[in-house]
Amino acid sequence: MNTDEREYRIARFRDRLARGEAAELGVRVEMRGTSVMLKGTLLSADRRDEVLRIAASELAGIPLHTDLLIACADPPERPEELS
Repeated sequence: MNTDEREYRIARFRDRLARGEAAELGVRVEMRGTSVMLKGTLLSADRRDEVLRIAASELAGIPLHTDLLIACADPPERPEELS
């Protein structure tokens, strides 16, 4: 696969993330040599799984590395004490 085809597939993946069923704008997609790196923080494990499913579909055959974190939106267990 040549660089132009990789770049086209990455652009299509970015567009699908932003406009498609995921509507995810918090994921950075970077080409690193012959592989792709996904970085970002997502609201839930389900969202991460959806991003990875789309990546597997759009970027098949391109080595994929991920650094996708799940945001913790739980309230604190106790009140914050200020001194």
